[in-house]
Amino acid sequence: MIKSIGQSKFIQKGIGEGLAAWLKLVHDTSRFTDVPADLYGPIRGEYPYIVAMWHGHHFLVPFMRREGHEFKILISRHGDGEINAIAVTRLGLGLVRGSGARPQRQHHKGGPAALRELVATLKGGQSVGVTADVPRTGGVAGLGIVTLARLSGRPIVPVAVATSNMIQLSTWDRAVISLPFSRGAFVVGDLVHVPEDADKSLMEAKRQEVQANLDAAHRTAYGMVGRKFVRAGP
Repeated sequence: MIKSIGQSKFIQKGIGEGLAAWLKLVHDTSRFTDVPADLYGPIRGEYPYIVAMWHGHHFLVPFMRREGHEFKILISRHGDGEINAIAVTRLGLGLVRGSGARPQRQHHKGGPAALRELVATLKGGQSVGVTADVPRTGGVAGLGIVTLARLSGRPIVPVAVATSNMIQLSTWDRAVISLPFSRGAFVVGDLVHVPEDADKSLMEAKRQEVQANLDAAHRTAYGMVGRKFVRAGP
C-alpha cells in the first residue's frame, strides 16, 4: 500500500512541487557568497559545459544558474526521480531522463539513450547537469560523466553548494537538507577536460580528477559556512 501511494502521480506531483517551494524558501531567506567572487569567470568562455554534482548535495545547484543560461538536468526514471523531475521543472530547468546502472540494466535504466541526448544537448549549445556518483555509491565518481565529456568535447565543471543550517541524513549519499535563514556558499571548482582520444588509463585518471575536484569544491563550500564536509563513500 505504501509503495502504491509512493507511485501515485498525484502524490509525486505534490511532493515535487513542495520540494521546489522549499528550495526557493531556503534560497530566498539565505545569504550566499560566490567562490570565486566572479562565479562564472573561470567558465565564461567554456559554455556549454557539464556541471558535475555529488548526489544528495545538489538540491540548490539550480540557483547557481545565471540568467540566459539554458540547462538540462539528468534525472533517473524511478519514483524518486519523478519527484526530482517535477521539482527541477518548477525551478525552470529542462530534463533528460535516464541514469547509469550495471551493464546488464543499462537499457532498462535508459542510460544509452540518455547519454545520446546529453551529447546532443551539449552539441546544440545547452549545458547539462549530472550527478557524478556511481549509482547507489555516493562519493565515488563514475566513468559516465567522463565518457560524456570525451564524446561531446565539453569541459566538466565541478560545483558545490553548502548552507550553515542543514540536516545531514544517514543515507547512501549522505544527503543534506538545507534550512532557511542560512549563510550559504556557491563554489565553482577546477575544470576537467577530457580529450576525444583518451584511452582507458587516461579515462580513469580523469575520473579520479573529477572526484578530487568535486571533493575540493565541497570542502571549500562547507568551510565558507563554518561546517565540515562529510563525504559519502570510502
